[in-house]
Amino acid sequence: MPTREITDATLHESVAGNDIVLLDFWAGWCRPCQVFAPIFEEASERHPDILFGKVDTEAQPELAEAFEIASIPTLVAFREGVIVHAEPGAVRGPDLDQLIEAVRGLDMSDLHAEVAAQAGEVSR
Repeated sequence: MPTREITDATLHESVAGNDIVLLDFWAGWCRPCQVFAPIFEEASERHPDILFGKVDTEAQPELAEAFEIASIPTLVAFREGVIVHAEPGAVRGPDLDQLIEAVRGLDMSDLHAEVAAQAGEVSR
């Protein structure tokens, strides 16, 4: 599946409608972003069950701010609507595949229980 442009208007639907979502926060002037772009695109072809989205930080500054993006490229991974990975820096192809397999292998019942427990602590 080719990568999709993600905007403020499409973020919620994209994350809610897909089990795994990988977002690449980038900018056109960023050399590491340019190096990472074909790696990200190739991974999207190898993993058609995952939504690969690109967030142009220049065009979507509100998303970059909401995700506290301080350095680009930054890769953010969601699983079942929960952020399970967020890290700046370009990723090599084999490392991206390894990250994808780690995200696939997560026990989400434990993670959802942990998120619920933290939400309970915050509301007290």
